[in-house]
Amino acid sequence: MTTKSTMLQVPLVGRELVAEQTMTFRFEKPADWTYDAGQSVDLTLISPSETDEEGDTRPFTLSSAPSEELLSITTRLRDTAFKREIQRMPLGTRLKIDGPFGNLGLHRAKRPAVFLTGGIGITPFRSILAETVRGVGLPYRVVLFYANRRPEDAAFLDEIAELADRDRNLMFVPTMTALEGSDLRWDGERGHIDPALLARHLEGVTGGIYYLTGPAGMVRALRTMILGVGVDQDDIRTEEFPGY
Repeated sequence: MTTKSTMLQVPLVGRELVAEQTMTFRFEKPADWTYDAGQSVDLTLISPSETDEEGDTRPFTLSSAPSEELLSITTRLRDTAFKREIQRMPLGTRLKIDGPFGNLGLHRAKRPAVFLTGGIGITPFRSILAETVRGVGLPYRVVLFYANRRPEDAAFLDEIAELADRDRNLMFVPTMTALEGSDLRWDGERGHIDPALLARHLEGVTGGIYYLTGPAGMVRALRTMILGVGVDQDDIRTEEFPGY
């Protein structure tokens, strides 16, 4: 179900660095305001101390699960007026929130799901998996491929691994593409998401619906790649993340 869009104000109540140059911002959830896992909102600064040509409103996927007490967004910390402002504003400062938007949630058909993402594209999948695994459990097989340069850059890496340990229907396949810059030990997959990686982990997973999220260029490349290995275009769902 997609909830009707509503403009409200929410106070910022917390900030947490969840990976290198990646921060989660938490807000009070308005009473009686609901959303579905995987949906997004627009956040607007109210009377900011600075602005730029991109304006004071940005879209964000909610990384929080609907059953959690607070609303959360998780984003890369680029040097923009919006992100400088939200990092330094005092806790309790209010922002406008508009939404929710989108319908990237799990499909109803009893078919496997394959999630392909990288970097901050993990946010809707964190919401979906936290809500479902900690609730009723996944209704079918879900395989999540998650690419990052290094473990230090991978938001929610340990949490999603814990969710996979908890639900046998979830397979988590993180992969790192630039480990020479890492100070952490890594024993998992290496390299980009490609047909060979999919083949190693999707044996026996047939008839899946594919969900692609991340920067526009990555989503386009992933779409081309899976079409090339025979996935039907009607079985692909996408959400592109702007690079602000």
